[in-house]
Amino acid sequence: MKRKEYLPKILETGANELEVIDFRMYEELEDGSTYEWVLGVNVAKVKEVIQRPEHIFRSPGTPPEVEGLAKIREDVIPIVNLEKWMKIKAPKDKSNKYVIVMEFLREIIGVFVHEAKRIRRIKWADIKKPPASIDEKLGGKVVGVIEIEDGQLLLLLDFEGILDELGMIKVFNVEDKEEYAQHHESYNILILDDSPVARKIIRKILTKDGHKVIDVESGIEGLEYLENLKIQAQKEGKDITDYIQLIISDIEMPGMDGLTFTKKVKEDPELSKIPVVINTSLSDKATVDKTRFVNADAHLVKFDTKDLLHIVHEYAIKKQ
Repeated sequence: MKRKEYLPKILETGANELEVIDFRMYEELEDGSTYEWVLGVNVAKVKEVIQRPEHIFRSPGTPPEVEGLAKIREDVIPIVNLEKWMKIKAPKDKSNKYVIVMEFLREIIGVFVHEAKRIRRIKWADIKKPPASIDEKLGGKVVGVIEIEDGQLLLLLDFEGILDELGMIKVFNVEDKEEYAQHHESYNILILDDSPVARKIIRKILTKDGHKVIDVESGIEGLEYLENLKIQAQKEGKDITDYIQLIISDIEMPGMDGLTFTKKVKEDPELSKIPVVINTSLSDKATVDKTRFVNADAHLVKFDTKDLLHIVHEYAIKKQ
């Protein structure tokens, strides 16, 4: 039996698909009409969708977009008011009826939404860059758009970027000088991540440790860059690993996800010499299993400086 036969389709390598929760926010316009925002978030980052908790407690020192703290199951989590972050006025009968409970970067948060519609399965290739006007309206926090029925656009929100803007992203050990003092080797490292926040954090950690970082936003851009390096290596009579000693790739990227990218790299006789580390905010068993099926060399959960540097120095190809 082939390994992928007992995997659900969404987990198959090369499926290049994801599932998103389609949710809605409603904005009351000046003329009295209501505009319906069609928004989405990756199902893999969602723990559950619940009705508004009965008790939400204000917490001092939090930004105004954070409604407060609520006990959900056994966790006390912050509740982000997306309506306030979007700076919209909601109709009274729609405001903040539900909470989507999500896990990002080892943190569990809740987000108020007006309505949770359905789960959609979409292809990464169908995700397009957002129109500038829409992206600007939402503070540059739209990672992609998908055309759905009736010509509507579903906007995939960059919740990592939203949390970073609110000061809620934790990067463990980033200022720990001892972590950087342990290593002397430096490498050329290719980073793939569609999140500007993630690229900024990884670049800061790696450059502080003495490495050269090249970053791109998708699997498509990553493959194009590597293919150009292959041509350069052939012309100069060098090995591909003379140019890049490690690849660190996110999973969730429009156009081509990190799993499909890794699969293509590992199927190429030349590119497969470069170790590939999957770096994601997801730590569940299903995600780890996916990385194994595409022959990734390692899996890393965002963002811990100690873990990242340990992986880099363990897997990067040592050159004389």
